[in-house]
Amino acid sequence: MFVTQPQRQPRRQSLAMGAFRLAELIFHATARQARQSHSSAMMALGMQLLQSLIFVAAFYVMFTILGLRGAALRGDFILFIVSGIFLFITHVKAVSAVAGAEGPTSAMMNHAPMNTVVAVISSALASLYISTLSILLILTAVHLIGSMTTPLSLLGYPISMNPLDILDPAPAIGMYLLAWFSGCAIGLPLHALKPWLPNFVSIVTAIYSRVNMIASGKMFVVNMLPADRRPLFDWNPLFHIIDQCRGFTFVNYNPAHTDWTYAFWLSVVFVIVGIMGEFFTGRHASASWSARR
Repeated sequence: MFVTQPQRQPRRQSLAMGAFRLAELIFHATARQARQSHSSAMMALGMQLLQSLIFVAAFYVMFTILGLRGAALRGDFILFIVSGIFLFITHVKAVSAVAGAEGPTSAMMNHAPMNTVVAVISSALASLYISTLSILLILTAVHLIGSMTTPLSLLGYPISMNPLDILDPAPAIGMYLLAWFSGCAIGLPLHALKPWLPNFVSIVTAIYSRVNMIASGKMFVVNMLPADRRPLFDWNPLFHIIDQCRGFTFVNYNPAHTDWTYAFWLSVVFVIVGIMGEFFTGRHASASWSARR
């Protein structure tokens, strides 16, 4: 005689408990993403720290040798460089992290709590975590070196740095977060398109990163740009964000041709398009796609 087992009813959970479990899942997924490319999160932090230092040193040497320091803003030259480079790296890293997040055909999606929303959010937060730590370390080092009574020298050349003096720190941090958010927003439609055209998405991501080396405006002052050249850069949200950040950083600079609200609303549009694309891809994705590729 067969004995039927009672069916297990799904356990009900409150909205607060569901939010807590989702936050816990995102936390563990973020920690996994932070050390995915390296054996530890410290190694990933060290690599991005080294990349940021190389960018800062390269632009500092280039501007100094070519005599272009006078073309920059009146103020701390190091602060002019880092205000562009840090936002550029944060934006580009966010685009790559979100576009390269695990999709619906990934093996991780076989685990019940995991989904593409958690994968995208954790990749974005891991990128922000690593970028923020590296920026804080570099800015702290610059401030400490600038506060020293005895200036340092490298290969006989004195290192001229001043203590950091930012006009409006809170809005400047807001522009940093907007650079990260806009990068995540641009990467979201690419992530939705990746299961369909993985090679195309990789090429577009690489091209966008290379174009922003110039189009982001991190190497020049927007107010000094000729009017006939400005339309070449106005389409880029990062171009507006960096210029607005310098307006909040320097006391003697007032951005006259950029608007941070353009970058914000454009990012919102990309987020909406990306969510629609994620929904469509999630309904049509098949595990055989990854096997075929």
